[in-house]
Amino acid sequence: MEASICICPAKPADAGIISRIIERSIRVGCALEHRNDPQLVSRWIGRQSADVISAHLADAHCYLNIALLQDKPVGVGMATASGEIGFCHVQPEWFRRGAGRALMTDLEGWLRIRGVPQARIASTRSGAAFYRHLGYCDAVPRASDQGLHRVTLHKLLPLSD
Repeated sequence: MEASICICPAKPADAGIISRIIERSIRVGCALEHRNDPQLVSRWIGRQSADVISAHLADAHCYLNIALLQDKPVGVGMATASGEIGFCHVQPEWFRRGAGRALMTDLEGWLRIRGVPQARIASTRSGAAFYRHLGYCDAVPRASDQGLHRVTLHKLLPLSD
């Protein structure tokens, strides 16, 4: 039996590992989206550098979390107080093992506590099935962002008791 996944709030010292998890998830897990185009990959990864992550960690309107399995980081997520899910990335070898679901449940809980009625995410086409499985619905027509096709999804969040 596999150990359970622990979700923890990210700390400023985690910026580097968060950035590395995102980079690996993009390079390996999102290859269908970027088709191994070096310029596209570079632009996508550049938006999640350690400096950018540090700025998010310092922003009181952002919440970043980390999924740990036996104290090893296996995934990361981010939400903003406006209801945007900025990202949910999991190390490719941990796909379909519960880390993404646990990260999203925690992010949604953070939003609910703040009274946010709806979560929104701009997903890749390949990632959209994961979010739909979690109850997200298509919100608007597909869009393109610097060569990446995006699917905008949303989910109503019942308020916490």
